[in-house]
Amino acid sequence: MTQATGLIVRGVDALNRLVGWILAALLAVMTVLITWQVFARFVMGSPLTFSEEVSRFAMVWMTMLGAAYAYRHGTLISVDILTGLGGPKVTRVLNLVIAICSIVFAWVLLSEGISITGRVVGQTAPSTRVSMAWLYAAIPVGAGLIILNALAILADELRKTREA
Repeated sequence: MTQATGLIVRGVDALNRLVGWILAALLAVMTVLITWQVFARFVMGSPLTFSEEVSRFAMVWMTMLGAAYAYRHGTLISVDILTGLGGPKVTRVLNLVIAICSIVFAWVLLSEGISITGRVVGQTAPSTRVSMAWLYAAIPVGAGLIILNALAILADELRKTREA
């Protein structure tokens, strides 16, 4: 059982390394496009037609992927008064409960995200003429990553419980 949990954790951590690189690339794309947009508008007097839309798409994807990435690394905003008062056993139990609640929430987000993505396939973005499904697909992809990260957190906590 510990080999299986270790394999899950290593697989999810490898996926998160890839997500980290994707986040860095999206941030670089946003930075370049917004900088070029400002330069084109104020220096050249002719703004780009697509940069704002592509930057918005990148920001939505960064938000969803970044939430999953931050969840795995424990860097999301949290209220930790109960873990500070309870000690290690209470912290482990709370981490398990939080991970299970996160899975339930992400499952709803995943199923509804797939539904809404399917409904907007025929719509296109105004300036890039790309299907809006590419934008809305960030919701189920991010939710799926949250589920995987929550499973990795559960595996970590179960392994710690067995070792203790």
